[in-house]
Amino acid sequence: MIITKTPFRISFCGGGSDISDFYRQHGGCVLSSTINRYMYLTIHPYFDESKTALRYSKIEIVDDCDQIKHSIFHQVLKDMGISGVEISSTADVPSGTGLGSSSSFTVGLLHTLCCYRGKYVSKGRLAHEACKVEIEKLGNPIGKQDQYAAAYGGLNFIEFNRDDSVTVSPLIMRKETKEALEENLLMFYTGITHDANAILAEQRKNISQEDKMQNLIELCSLARCMKTSLENNELSDFGEIMNEGWVKKRELAHGVSNSGIDEMYDCAMRNGAAGGKLLGAGGGGFLLFYCEKYKQRRLEDALGLRRFDFRFEHDGTSVVYIGNKYW
Repeated sequence: MIITKTPFRISFCGGGSDISDFYRQHGGCVLSSTINRYMYLTIHPYFDESKTALRYSKIEIVDDCDQIKHSIFHQVLKDMGISGVEISSTADVPSGTGLGSSSSFTVGLLHTLCCYRGKYVSKGRLAHEACKVEIEKLGNPIGKQDQYAAAYGGLNFIEFNRDDSVTVSPLIMRKETKEALEENLLMFYTGITHDANAILAEQRKNISQEDKMQNLIELCSLARCMKTSLENNELSDFGEIMNEGWVKKRELAHGVSNSGIDEMYDCAMRNGAAGGKLLGAGGGGFLLFYCEKYKQRRLEDALGLRRFDFRFEHDGTSVVYIGNKYW
Protein backbone atom coordinates (compact mmCIF):
# COMPACT_ATOMS: atom_id res chain seq x y z
CA MET A 1 0.00 0.00 0.00
CA ILE A 2 1.10 3.55 -0.77
CA ILE A 3 -0.46 6.68 0.72
CA THR A 4 0.25 10.22 -0.48
CA LYS A 5 -0.98 13.61 0.67
CA THR A 6 -1.15 16.73 -1.49
CA PRO A 7 -1.98 20.16 -0.02
CA PHE A 8 -4.65 22.65 -0.99
CA ARG A 9 -3.70 26.26 -1.65
CA ILE A 10 -4.79 29.81 -0.94
CA SER A 11 -3.97 32.50 -3.50
CA PHE A 12 -3.36 36.09 -2.42
CA CYS A 13 -3.04 37.98 -5.71
CA GLY A 14 -2.61 37.46 -9.45
CA GLY A 15 -5.22 34.78 -10.09
CA GLY A 16 -6.32 34.67 -13.73
CA SER A 17 -2.92 35.63 -15.11
CA ASP A 18 -2.01 31.92 -15.20
CA ILE A 19 -4.29 31.33 -18.21
CA SER A 20 -2.35 30.84 -21.44
CA ASP A 21 -4.38 33.40 -23.42
CA PHE A 22 -2.94 36.03 -21.09
CA TYR A 23 0.53 34.90 -20.03
CA ARG A 24 1.67 34.07 -23.57
CA GLN A 25 1.23 37.77 -24.37
CA HIS A 26 2.17 39.50 -21.13
CA GLY A 27 3.58 36.94 -18.72
CA GLY A 28 1.64 36.17 -15.55
CA CYS A 29 2.37 35.81 -11.84
CA VAL A 30 0.64 34.68 -8.66
CA LEU A 31 1.53 34.90 -4.99
CA SER A 32 0.11 31.94 -3.08
CA SER A 33 0.68 29.47 -0.27
CA THR A 34 -0.29 25.90 0.40
CA ILE A 35 -2.06 25.14 3.69
CA ASN A 36 -2.26 22.18 6.05
CA ARG A 37 -5.41 20.77 4.46
CA TYR A 38 -4.88 17.85 2.10
CA MET A 39 -6.03 15.44 -0.56
CA TYR A 40 -5.10 11.88 0.47
CA LEU A 41 -4.75 9.05 -2.05
CA THR A 42 -4.23 5.38 -1.27
CA ILE A 43 -3.33 2.64 -3.75
CA HIS A 44 -2.84 -1.10 -3.44
CA PRO A 45 -3.41 -4.16 -5.68
CA TYR A 46 -7.08 -5.06 -6.00
CA PHE A 47 -8.18 -8.52 -4.83
CA ASP A 48 -9.54 -9.29 -8.31
CA GLU A 49 -6.62 -8.30 -10.53
CA SER A 50 -8.87 -8.30 -13.61
CA LYS A 51 -10.75 -5.26 -12.26
CA THR A 52 -9.94 -1.71 -11.13
CA ALA A 53 -11.71 -0.21 -8.11
CA LEU A 54 -11.97 3.53 -7.48
CA ARG A 55 -13.41 5.06 -4.33
CA TYR A 56 -14.08 8.81 -4.13
CA SER A 57 -17.49 10.45 -3.63
CA LYS A 58 -18.70 7.49 -5.70
CA ILE A 59 -17.50 3.91 -6.11
CA GLU A 60 -16.50 2.54 -9.49
CA ILE A 61 -15.42 -1.05 -10.16
CA VAL A 62 -14.61 -1.60 -13.82
CA ASP A 63 -13.20 -4.30 -16.09
CA ASP A 64 -11.43 -1.80 -18.33
CA CYS A 65 -10.12 1.75 -17.78
CA ASP A 66 -12.21 2.97 -20.72
CA GLN A 67 -15.29 2.35 -18.55
CA ILE A 68 -14.18 4.81 -15.84
CA LYS A 69 -16.54 7.79 -15.54
CA HIS A 70 -14.33 10.04 -13.38
CA SER A 71 -12.53 12.10 -16.03
CA ILE A 72 -9.16 12.51 -14.26
CA PHE A 73 -8.99 8.89 -13.09
CA HIS A 74 -9.91 7.80 -16.61
CA GLN A 75 -7.29 9.93 -18.34
CA VAL A 76 -4.37 9.25 -15.99
CA LEU A 77 -4.90 5.51 -15.57
CA LYS A 78 -5.31 5.09 -19.30
CA ASP A 79 -2.20 7.17 -20.05
CA MET A 80 -0.10 5.19 -17.56
CA GLY A 81 -1.55 1.80 -18.47
CA ILE A 82 -2.27 0.88 -14.85
CA SER A 83 -5.13 -1.46 -13.89
CA GLY A 84 -5.87 -4.16 -11.33
CA VAL A 85 -5.55 -1.70 -8.45
CA GLU A 86 -7.80 -0.13 -5.84
CA ILE A 87 -7.43 3.64 -5.37
CA SER A 88 -9.22 5.64 -2.69
CA SER A 89 -9.30 9.42 -2.29
CA THR A 90 -10.20 11.40 0.83
CA ALA A 91 -10.09 15.17 1.20
CA ASP A 92 -10.09 17.55 4.16
CA VAL A 93 -12.20 20.02 2.15
CA PRO A 94 -14.92 19.34 -0.47
CA SER A 95 -14.54 20.31 -4.10
CA GLY A 96 -15.97 23.57 -5.44
CA THR A 97 -14.72 25.67 -2.52
CA GLY A 98 -11.86 27.56 -4.21
CA LEU A 99 -8.86 25.77 -2.71
CA GLY A 100 -7.64 24.09 -5.90
CA SER A 101 -8.90 20.61 -4.97
CA SER A 102 -9.12 19.33 -8.54
CA SER A 103 -5.47 20.07 -9.26
CA SER A 104 -4.38 18.73 -5.87
CA PHE A 105 -6.16 15.52 -6.81
CA THR A 106 -4.45 15.36 -10.21
CA VAL A 107 -0.98 16.05 -8.81
CA GLY A 108 -1.58 13.55 -6.01
CA LEU A 109 -2.83 10.86 -8.38
CA LEU A 110 0.18 11.23 -10.66
CA HIS A 111 2.51 11.13 -7.67
CA THR A 112 0.79 8.04 -6.25
CA LEU A 113 0.92 6.12 -9.52
CA CYS A 114 4.57 7.02 -10.12
CA CYS A 115 5.40 5.72 -6.64
CA TYR A 116 3.41 2.56 -7.37
CA ARG A 117 5.54 2.08 -10.45
CA GLY A 118 8.69 2.64 -8.36
CA LYS A 119 9.51 5.74 -10.38
CA TYR A 120 10.81 9.04 -8.95
CA VAL A 121 9.38 12.16 -10.60
CA SER A 122 10.36 15.72 -9.65
CA LYS A 123 7.81 18.21 -8.33
CA GLY A 124 8.22 20.31 -11.44
CA ARG A 125 7.48 17.32 -13.65
CA LEU A 126 4.41 16.38 -11.61
CA ALA A 127 3.06 19.92 -11.95
CA HIS A 128 3.80 19.97 -15.70
CA GLU A 129 2.08 16.62 -16.25
CA ALA A 130 -0.92 17.65 -14.15
CA CYS A 131 -1.33 20.77 -16.32
CA LYS A 132 -1.09 18.59 -19.41
CA VAL A 133 -3.84 16.30 -18.13
CA GLU A 134 -6.27 18.99 -16.97
CA ILE A 135 -5.72 21.70 -19.57
CA GLU A 136 -4.56 19.97 -22.75
CA LYS A 137 -6.13 16.50 -22.59
CA LEU A 138 -9.35 17.22 -20.68
CA GLY A 139 -9.76 20.75 -22.04
CA ASN A 140 -10.64 22.38 -18.72
CA PRO A 141 -10.56 26.22 -18.98
CA ILE A 142 -8.21 26.57 -16.01
CA GLY A 143 -4.77 28.01 -15.39
CA LYS A 144 -1.52 26.59 -14.05
CA GLN A 145 -1.18 28.02 -10.56
CA ASP A 146 -2.97 25.25 -8.64
CA GLN A 147 -0.87 22.41 -10.05
CA TYR A 148 2.44 24.11 -9.28
CA ALA A 149 1.31 25.20 -5.81
CA ALA A 150 0.16 21.68 -4.91
CA ALA A 151 3.31 20.02 -6.23
CA TYR A 152 5.89 22.38 -4.69
CA GLY A 153 4.18 23.50 -1.49
CA GLY A 154 5.12 26.60 0.50
CA LEU A 155 4.65 30.34 0.20
CA ASN A 156 5.75 31.13 -3.36
CA PHE A 157 5.80 33.71 -6.10
CA ILE A 158 4.96 31.73 -9.24
CA GLU A 159 5.66 33.23 -12.68
CA PHE A 160 4.03 32.00 -15.89
CA ASN A 161 6.38 32.86 -18.72
CA ARG A 162 5.54 33.61 -22.35
CA ASP A 163 7.33 30.45 -23.51
CA ASP A 164 5.03 28.30 -21.29
CA SER A 165 7.75 27.68 -18.70
CA VAL A 166 6.96 28.27 -15.03
CA THR A 167 9.26 29.71 -12.34
CA VAL A 168 8.53 28.92 -8.68
CA SER A 169 10.35 31.21 -6.22
CA PRO A 170 9.92 30.73 -2.45
CA LEU A 171 9.45 34.03 -0.60
CA ILE A 172 12.29 34.89 1.74
CA MET A 173 11.35 36.85 4.85
CA ARG A 174 11.96 36.91 8.57
CA LYS A 175 10.33 34.17 10.61
CA GLU A 176 8.47 36.79 12.67
CA THR A 177 6.98 38.35 9.53
CA LYS A 178 5.73 35.00 8.25
CA GLU A 179 4.21 34.15 11.63
CA ALA A 180 2.47 37.54 11.80
CA LEU A 181 1.09 37.07 8.27
CA GLU A 182 -0.26 33.66 9.21
CA GLU A 183 -1.85 34.98 12.41
CA ASN A 184 -3.51 37.89 10.60
CA LEU A 185 -5.20 35.75 7.95
CA LEU A 186 -8.73 34.47 8.57
CA MET A 187 -10.73 32.18 6.32
CA PHE A 188 -14.52 31.78 6.44
CA TYR A 189 -16.76 29.31 4.63
CA THR A 190 -19.61 31.01 2.75
CA GLY A 191 -21.62 27.78 2.55
CA ILE A 192 -21.79 28.16 -1.23
CA THR A 193 -20.13 25.74 -3.65
CA HIS A 194 -19.54 26.73 -7.26
CA ASP A 195 -18.66 25.53 -10.74
CA ALA A 196 -15.17 26.96 -11.28
CA ASN A 197 -15.01 25.83 -14.90
CA ALA A 198 -18.09 27.85 -15.87
CA ILE A 199 -16.67 31.04 -14.33
CA LEU A 200 -13.20 30.44 -15.78
CA ALA A 201 -14.64 29.77 -19.24
CA GLU A 202 -16.31 33.20 -19.19
CA GLN A 203 -13.15 34.80 -17.82
CA ARG A 204 -11.06 33.20 -20.56
CA LYS A 205 -13.50 34.43 -23.21
CA ASN A 206 -13.35 37.95 -21.74
CA ILE A 207 -9.54 38.17 -21.82
CA SER A 208 -9.67 39.40 -25.40
CA GLN A 209 -11.46 42.54 -24.17
CA GLU A 210 -9.03 45.40 -23.62
CA ASP A 211 -10.35 46.38 -20.16
CA LYS A 212 -10.17 42.78 -18.88
CA MET A 213 -6.64 42.41 -20.23
CA GLN A 214 -5.65 45.62 -18.46
CA ASN A 215 -7.18 44.33 -15.21
CA LEU A 216 -4.96 41.25 -15.36
CA ILE A 217 -1.89 43.37 -16.08
CA GLU A 218 -2.69 45.45 -13.00
CA LEU A 219 -3.31 42.31 -10.91
CA CYS A 220 0.19 41.11 -11.83
CA SER A 221 1.60 44.48 -10.80
CA LEU A 222 -0.18 44.18 -7.44
CA ALA A 223 1.19 40.65 -6.95
CA ARG A 224 4.72 41.96 -7.51
CA CYS A 225 4.12 44.80 -5.03
CA MET A 226 2.89 42.27 -2.47
CA LYS A 227 6.00 40.14 -3.04
CA THR A 228 8.30 43.14 -2.53
CA SER A 229 6.50 44.15 0.67
CA LEU A 230 6.80 40.68 2.16
CA GLU A 231 10.46 40.39 1.23
CA ASN A 232 10.99 43.75 2.96
CA ASN A 233 9.19 42.33 6.02
CA GLU A 234 6.45 44.91 5.65
CA LEU A 235 2.83 43.87 6.29
CA SER A 236 1.14 47.29 6.62
CA ASP A 237 -0.07 47.31 3.00
CA PHE A 238 -0.85 43.59 2.62
CA GLY A 239 -4.59 43.95 3.25
CA GLU A 240 -4.86 47.02 1.04
CA ILE A 241 -3.23 45.16 -1.86
CA MET A 242 -5.58 42.21 -1.35
CA ASN A 243 -8.55 44.56 -1.46
CA GLU A 244 -7.35 46.28 -4.65
CA GLY A 245 -6.82 42.88 -6.23
CA TRP A 246 -10.31 41.70 -5.30
CA VAL A 247 -11.90 44.84 -6.77
CA LYS A 248 -10.13 44.16 -10.06
CA LYS A 249 -10.80 40.42 -10.03
CA ARG A 250 -14.56 40.96 -9.62
CA GLU A 251 -14.58 42.70 -12.99
CA LEU A 252 -13.11 39.73 -14.90
CA ALA A 253 -16.39 37.78 -15.18
CA HIS A 254 -20.01 38.10 -14.00
CA GLY A 255 -19.89 34.97 -11.84
CA VAL A 256 -16.85 35.94 -9.77
CA SER A 257 -19.04 37.56 -7.13
CA ASN A 258 -22.70 38.16 -6.35
CA SER A 259 -24.80 40.35 -4.06
CA GLY A 260 -24.60 37.90 -1.16
CA ILE A 261 -20.83 37.62 -1.31
CA ASP A 262 -20.50 41.39 -1.71
CA GLU A 263 -22.55 41.89 1.46
CA MET A 264 -20.30 39.47 3.40
CA TYR A 265 -17.20 41.22 2.11
CA ASP A 266 -18.49 44.71 2.92
CA CYS A 267 -19.48 43.55 6.42
CA ALA A 268 -15.95 42.27 7.01
CA MET A 269 -14.41 45.51 5.81
CA ARG A 270 -16.62 47.50 8.18
CA ASN A 271 -15.60 45.31 11.09
CA GLY A 272 -11.83 45.25 11.08
CA ALA A 273 -10.63 43.60 7.88
CA ALA A 274 -7.98 45.53 5.96
CA GLY A 275 -8.67 43.59 2.79
CA GLY A 276 -9.64 40.20 1.47
CA LYS A 277 -10.84 38.13 -1.44
CA LEU A 278 -12.92 35.16 -2.42
CA LEU A 279 -10.62 32.19 -3.04
CA GLY A 280 -10.56 30.38 -6.36
CA ALA A 281 -12.45 31.34 -9.48
CA GLY A 282 -15.27 32.95 -7.50
CA GLY A 283 -18.97 32.41 -6.99
CA GLY A 284 -18.67 30.75 -3.55
CA GLY A 285 -16.36 28.74 -1.35
CA PHE A 286 -14.07 30.51 1.13
CA LEU A 287 -13.54 34.17 1.90
CA LEU A 288 -10.02 35.08 3.03
CA PHE A 289 -9.35 38.27 5.00
CA TYR A 290 -6.31 40.06 6.37
CA CYS A 291 -7.21 41.37 9.82
CA GLU A 292 -4.98 42.30 12.74
CA LYS A 293 -5.37 39.99 15.70
CA TYR A 294 -6.99 42.46 18.10
CA LYS A 295 -9.82 43.07 15.60
CA GLN A 296 -10.51 39.45 14.74
CA ARG A 297 -13.19 38.72 17.35
CA ARG A 298 -15.26 41.67 16.13
CA LEU A 299 -14.90 40.45 12.55
CA GLU A 300 -15.95 36.90 13.45
CA ASP A 301 -18.98 38.08 15.41
CA ALA A 302 -20.11 40.43 12.65
CA LEU A 303 -19.84 37.87 9.85
CA GLY A 304 -21.40 34.98 11.72
CA LEU A 305 -19.79 32.51 9.33
CA ARG A 306 -17.89 29.33 10.13
CA ARG A 307 -14.20 30.12 10.60
CA PHE A 308 -11.84 27.63 9.00
CA ASP A 309 -8.49 27.51 10.78
CA PHE A 310 -5.32 26.69 8.87
CA ARG A 311 -1.54 26.99 8.93
CA PHE A 312 0.95 27.42 6.09
CA GLU A 313 2.34 24.20 4.65
CA HIS A 314 5.82 23.74 3.18
CA ASP A 315 6.23 20.24 1.76
CA GLY A 316 3.95 20.03 -1.27
CA THR A 317 2.88 16.60 -2.47
CA SER A 318 4.53 13.92 -0.36
CA VAL A 319 4.47 10.21 0.48
CA VAL A 320 2.92 9.40 3.83
CA TYR A 321 3.34 5.62 3.82
CA ILE A 322 4.86 2.84 1.74
CA GLY A 323 4.08 -0.72 2.80
CA ASN A 324 5.80 -3.94 1.84
CA LYS A 325 5.74 -4.58 -1.88
CA TYR A 326 3.98 -7.91 -2.13
CA TRP A 327 2.59 -7.64 -5.66
